[in-house]
Amino acid sequence: MTKHSGQSHVRTKIRWGILGIFALLGVAFSFDFPEFVNTQIQAANRMLPLAIPSISGKPFSLGLDLQGGAHLIYKADVNQFADEDRGDALEGVRDVIERRVNAFGIGESNVQTTKVGDEHRLVVELPGVTDVQAAIAMIGETPILEFKEENTVPPRELTGEEQQQIIEYNSDAKKRASDLLFKIQSGESFDALAKESSEDQQSKNNNGYVGFIGDTPQYEGIVEVLAKLQEGEIPKTVVESPEGYNIVRLGKTRDGETKVEASHVLICFLGAEKCADPKYTKEEAEQKAKELFEQANADNFSDLAKEFSTEPGAEETGGALGVFGKGLFTPAFEDAAFQAKVGEIIGPILTEFGYHIIYKTNEAPTKEYELSRILIRTLAPENILPPPDPWMNTGLSGKQLDRAEIVSDQQTGQIQVSLQFDEEGTTLFADITKRNVGKPVAIFLDGEPISIPRVQQSITSGQAVITGNFTLEDARVLSQRLNAGALPVPVELISQQSVGATLGAESLQKSLMAGIIGVLLVMLFMVLYYRFPGLLSVIALCVYVFFTLALFKFVGVTLTLAGIGGFILSIGMAVDANVLIFERLKEELQDGKSLKAAIEEGFLRAWPSIRDGNLSTLITCLVLMWFGSGFVQGFAITLFIGILTSMFSAITVTRVMLRFVAPWFRAGTWFFLGAKNKDI
Repeated sequence: MTKHSGQSHVRTKIRWGILGIFALLGVAFSFDFPEFVNTQIQAANRMLPLAIPSISGKPFSLGLDLQGGAHLIYKADVNQFADEDRGDALEGVRDVIERRVNAFGIGESNVQTTKVGDEHRLVVELPGVTDVQAAIAMIGETPILEFKEENTVPPRELTGEEQQQIIEYNSDAKKRASDLLFKIQSGESFDALAKESSEDQQSKNNNGYVGFIGDTPQYEGIVEVLAKLQEGEIPKTVVESPEGYNIVRLGKTRDGETKVEASHVLICFLGAEKCADPKYTKEEAEQKAKELFEQANADNFSDLAKEFSTEPGAEETGGALGVFGKGLFTPAFEDAAFQAKVGEIIGPILTEFGYHIIYKTNEAPTKEYELSRILIRTLAPENILPPPDPWMNTGLSGKQLDRAEIVSDQQTGQIQVSLQFDEEGTTLFADITKRNVGKPVAIFLDGEPISIPRVQQSITSGQAVITGNFTLEDARVLSQRLNAGALPVPVELISQQSVGATLGAESLQKSLMAGIIGVLLVMLFMVLYYRFPGLLSVIALCVYVFFTLALFKFVGVTLTLAGIGGFILSIGMAVDANVLIFERLKEELQDGKSLKAAIEEGFLRAWPSIRDGNLSTLITCLVLMWFGSGFVQGFAITLFIGILTSMFSAITVTRVMLRFVAPWFRAGTWFFLGAKNKDI
C-alpha cells in the first residue's frame, strides 16, 4: 500500500468518526427532548410530503425535592418474631407497600427499611403526591393473603326491566347514528360531526380519524364493509359493530400482517404452566414429543393430537388452532410457526407450556384499511350486569398460614415453595383441595393473584407445595410475599411530611438556570482563550451534556437537587480535561513539532493527569454510593456517570475533531490554535 493510500484510509476513518459524533449528538438530543423534536417532525410532515414517525420518549425521573410529594415514616412491630425471621418479615412488608404505591400510579416511589435504635422503620417517599391522606389510606396496614377457588355460582339473568332498558337505549343510538349519516349525506362535514358527536375518544379527538385497522374482534362488521368501498367513500347505511353503530369512511388500503393457520400437539410436563395433569417429567415429555414428531404426517396429525395432546379440548379440536396473527401465542411458538413452510411439520418446540409439534396448514397476507368513523355506542348486557368474579373466597387466608419456605423436589431438583398451615388452616385446606382436585386454587396477596397452582390431589396434612418454573429468586420473592401475609407485621405511621410542588419546581428552575449559565460561561471562556480548539471543546461539551442526560434517562437515575449539583460539577471536570490537553498541545507546538505530531503527543502526555485526577474522584464517588444514603447517593451517582462520560468526550470526541481539522492549518497560523506565532 502506498503512503498516499494509507493516509487516505486514515482520513476516511476520521470522517466516519466525525459522522458518528454528530449522529450521537442528534440521537442523544432527540432522546433528551422528544417533545421539541416531535414538534419539528410534525412541521416537516406538514410542509413536505413526508411521513416521518414521531419519537417516543419518557420523562426525566425527578426526586421528591424537585417534584414535590410525601415523605412517610412507619414503625414496624416485629417483636413477636424470632431474630432470624425479622428480616424476611420486614422485606415482605416493604415489597407489599411498594407494590401498593406502584399500583396507585406513583412513579419513582422509594420504600426503604431502616433501624433506629431498637425500632424497625419503613421510609416511604412518594414523588408527585399532593393528597397525603389518600396515600396513607392507600398504603394501609397489614398485608392480606387469601386463597380462592373458581367461582361456580351461575350469574343471574337480566330482569325484564333491564332488558327493556337495553332495547330502548340501542334503538335511540341507532336513530342518532342514522340522523348523523343523513346530515353527512346532506352536505355537512364528516370531520366536524365526528369531533362534535363521536362517542369514541380517539375518533372524537382526531376529527373521526382512527388509523389502519385489521380483522380484529373490536372492528367486527366494519372491516367487511370497508373491503367493499372505494377510497374516500362513506356507505349509505350505518355499520353495526360490537361497540355500537358506526358511520365509516375509508381512506387508503394496504397489505397487513401475514396470518397463519396451524395445528399442534402439546406434551406438557411437571412444572410447566397450566399443565393440569402432568404425566411426564421434562425429559420424558421431550422424548415423547420426539416420538410423535417421527410419526406425524398430514394424514394422521389430527388423530395424534386427539390421542396424545395434553391441551384441554384437543380430543374435540384435533389440535387445530385456527387462523392467528402475531401476538396471540407465546413468542417461541409463534416464531416457529411463522418461519415454517406451509405443509411442514416441525418440532419439538419448547415453551413454558411444554413441548409442541406444529403442523402449518396455511398462510395468507391480510389487508388493513384506513378508518375514519363516528361511533354512537350501544348498551350491552355486561354494561348493566358486569361479569361475575372468576374467583370466590374459601375462608382460608394468611391468618391460618404458619410458614412459607423455599424447598426443592428431591427427584428432579425443581425449586418449589412449601406451605405449612395451622390446625384451622389444615382443616380448611383439606376441604378446599378435596373439592378442587384437577382445578386451580388461586393465592391472592392484596387483591392480586401471585400464584395459581392446580390441585393434584386432596391434601390433609396441612402441608402443600406450589410448583412452577421458579428460579431461586422467583421462589424467594413468592415465599417472602406469602410470609408477609401469613406473618402480619403491624405498621404505625409516626411521621409525615409534605414537599410542595411549587417549591420543587422553583428549585428545579433555579438549578437548571444556574447550570445553563455556568455551561455558557465555560464555553465562552474556552472559545476566547483557546480559540479554535476551544470551539471544538464546546462541541465536545454539547455531546457530553446531551449524552449524559440521555444516560440519566436510560438508566433511570432519579434527579434531585444534589444530583443536579453533581452533574454541574462533572461539567467542570469535563472542561478540565480539555484544558490539560490544549495546554500540552501549545507546549508541543512551541517545541517546533508539526500540528499532527503535537496533537498526538499532547493527548499522550495529558492522559496520565486526566486519568489520575478522574480516577481519584471516581473512587470517592464509589465510597459515597456505598456508604452514603439519600441525597449523598444521588450526588455521587450523577457525578460518577458524568465523569465517565466526560472522559469519553475529552479523549475521544475532542481527539477525533482535532485530527479532522489538523490539515486545515499550516505553520504560522498557530494563533488560531491558542498559541503565539512568535513562539514557534
